[in-house]
Amino acid sequence: MTDVRGDGRSGSGAVGAGWGWIMAYGIVSVVLGILAFASPFAATFAATVVIGAFFFVSGAFAIAASLFGHGSAHRGYTILFGALSVIVGLIMLLEPATGALSLTLMVAVWLGVRGVLELVYGFRLKRRRGMLITLGIINVLLALFILATVPFSALTLPGYILGISFIFGGVTSITAAADHRKGASAFAVPG
Repeated sequence: MTDVRGDGRSGSGAVGAGWGWIMAYGIVSVVLGILAFASPFAATFAATVVIGAFFFVSGAFAIAASLFGHGSAHRGYTILFGALSVIVGLIMLLEPATGALSLTLMVAVWLGVRGVLELVYGFRLKRRRGMLITLGIINVLLALFILATVPFSALTLPGYILGISFIFGGVTSITAAADHRKGASAFAVPG
């Protein structure tokens, strides 16, 4: 039997510990989701620029690692991969509309994979399984919706999709944190 103190912490320090971080993550996700949904073009543009910067920096480091690293058997591959990443990053940074189309397709893939994983995990949960299964279904449906509307909605749809996903993901984390605070393990899976 687990000893749960009045402050929500367990005697062992494992169950209930850290619920505030899960709650904060959920609240931040909901706020970011609302902001993305309220301004989908800005959310799409920001995501495109941030991802473009990641591609550019990643590519630059890949090139540097292949040029200055010693003993790499895959130097040619790393240089080509780095150059491709730099080019894709520059396109996304300098031509955000083109990058948004690519981002739209990447978001569709991400939501589809995330949705399938949430469905698989949701069916394994003891508590709150309905919420995670619902989130998985929503994410799969959103992925299919994106694929059906590309390229016409590429400039706003990723913002809407990210907003919806962040809101539902945040609500799921908030409810998990509330359960965790009461002494239940967060996102309990049968063991």
